[in-house]
Amino acid sequence: MVIFRKFTSLVFIILFATLVIKTNVFAQGFDSQRKELASFLTRMYNNEPFEGVRVITDYDNAYLLSVLSIDKTKYTNESTLNRVASIKAMSEASRYFNGSNITSEIIIHTSENSDGSGDTWILENIKEHSVGYVKQLQQLTNFTASSGRQVFIFCKQLENSME
Repeated sequence: MVIFRKFTSLVFIILFATLVIKTNVFAQGFDSQRKELASFLTRMYNNEPFEGVRVITDYDNAYLLSVLSIDKTKYTNESTLNRVASIKAMSEASRYFNGSNITSEIIIHTSENSDGSGDTWILENIKEHSVGYVKQLQQLTNFTASSGRQVFIFCKQLENSME
């Protein structure tokens, strides 16, 4: 009976150690994969700046990217800047997945002055409505572009079905 307990304990320890090692190796692999992707996208952006939503693929995975640049001088602290970037990235991704409804109206107001001249005011009102939510959108990287704006790249790994 004592031998059986020692054997069971040994098997449990070996299984636990194997699980810890596999989890650690996967975590390191995923982290290095994210760093490589972030580095590649930063070089790509610096070569030719782009914004918006894109889907990129490598050999095994597809990723949804939401890339945006923000004038960092408009925000008092980094926390606010990061939160605004996150919300804008989710908004862009939601529009990509769920679409949006855009309406616009133009109001032209004219008036005549006492001297016979006229003034014209044109007001254009554009509204966009989108409904949806994108889960698991994570910040991949951010950096300051040569223009001085803060660039944020958010990423979501897509399922094989290419959502």
